[in-house]
Amino acid sequence: MKINRFGRAEILSPDQINLLFTEGFVNPRDRALFDACLYAACRINEACTLAVKDVFGSNGVKGVLVLRCVNTKGKRDTREIQVHPKLRQYLEEYNPNRRKEFLFRGRHGLGHIHKVSADKILRDTCVRLDIEGVSTHSFRRTALTRMSDAGIPLRHIQEISGHRTLAALERYLGRKSIPMPITNAAAATAGAVTLATPAAAIPRPIIAKPPASGSSPPTTKFCSKSLSSIKSTEESVEFLSDSLMS
Repeated sequence: MKINRFGRAEILSPDQINLLFTEGFVNPRDRALFDACLYAACRINEACTLAVKDVFGSNGVKGVLVLRCVNTKGKRDTREIQVHPKLRQYLEEYNPNRRKEFLFRGRHGLGHIHKVSADKILRDTCVRLDIEGVSTHSFRRTALTRMSDAGIPLRHIQEISGHRTLAALERYLGRKSIPMPITNAAAATAGAVTLATPAAAIPRPIIAKPPASGSSPPTTKFCSKSLSSIKSTEESVEFLSDSLMS
């Protein structure tokens, strides 16, 4: 448990998630910010530095959220992650000024919100709700752990999280999570269906070819196809919603 900024961030329970997003975050910006951390499994700095163009297009919220390599921890790959319906809802409710550069603006509308400010918002909210051990990292750990608990192969989770190695990812997951380093597609499908039915679908990563010298870094994309047969794009992200809220 994390206490006074020391220790490991707690995994959020479904009740805590519900409490935070219904009674805790009263500002639409804050709800959208922390929901991005939860449903995109991204780091707080990755969420804070999102540009408007990384999320919104001419027709509103895009189908994918772009985490640019310059804002990631290792600054290696740009990740594109499918926007979950719940995240889309909070982003639309937030409805930021699309003429600005950053999605989550800081004080007085200047630049982007700093991760220290986001941390204070969360800590103040948790004190008010009497929730202990939670930090900004809890949202990311919760999402990744729930994926593993649902039987999603670690290789796929690694592409979503951006961890360099499977070992690093395993250390990151909650104790209750049982890692499943499955590489065989058929076995992965069987495992996912057994442990996560009916939420067996995940965004499937597509790694671009290495760039030519002097070009932009590669992008990791997540399409709506799943390890098992699905009927719609929304089904491909329902696994996380079901896992988080149950």
